[in-house]
Order: sequence, then C-alpha cells, then structure tokens
Amino acid sequence: MKFTLSNQLKLTMTIPETVTWKGKSGKIYSYSVYPKSTKFPEDYDGNYIFAKKLPGLWLAVYIGQGDLKTRTQDETHLDCANQKGFTHYHVKVNTSETDRLNEEEDMIKGNPECLYTNGGCNKTSTGQ
Repeated sequence: MKFTLSNQLKLTMTIPETVTWKGKSGKIYSYSVYPKSTKFPEDYDGNYIFAKKLPGLWLAVYIGQGDLKTRTQDETHLDCANQKGFTHYHVKVNTSETDRLNEEEDMIKGNPECLYTNGGCNKTSTGQ
C-alpha cells in the first residue's frame, strides 16, 4: 500500500474513518482509523492508540507517541494490545515532540481504561 501525507496520514486507496477522542483537559483530538494489519511508513511521527471496537464504542488499549512505524510494531506493546483484544490503530500525524508528549499524557489521563491497572497496556498516566 502506498501512503501520502496531508494533514493526517491517509491511505491513497481509501480515506480512513475519523474519530474523536477526549483528553482529561476536555480537549478533543481527531484520529484516523486503520485496521490492525496496517504497516506504517518510516519517518512519520505522531500520536497513536491501539483501540478496541465494541458495539457503538471505542476503548483505548494503549496510547502512545513517536515514530509510527517503530512504535506501532513494538513487540512489547503490540503483544500486550493483542492480548487485550485491540482491533484498530487510531493515528494522528504530529511533528512536534512537545505537542505529542502533552497530547499523550492528556489522552492517557482522559481514557484511564488504557492503564494496566484498569485492563489496558499503559503502565503510567504520563506515557513514561
């Protein structure tokens, strides 16, 4: 599959569904939805969610940031997310490391189901 970049990462063959997530701060973030079989190209930094689709609901299994190719294929996080039933990647391209880190922390705190203590894969509420 060929990838292009506009405001968000988009498959050239298909325009992905967009969903919104809310952080602890109340800020709304838009993410593009991709099947878990998606392999992202190198050199795209962003925020991502390993998400599980339930009837009428998305649950965050793991929330992270960084190089999308590397981070979405990290064995530790991918193995945990698979065990927890993740079905899709939610992705937002974001070139600013400061903005990514702030969004990651806001999203983890606003979606506590992603925390290990609540059945998810994030070990801390700050992403560290």
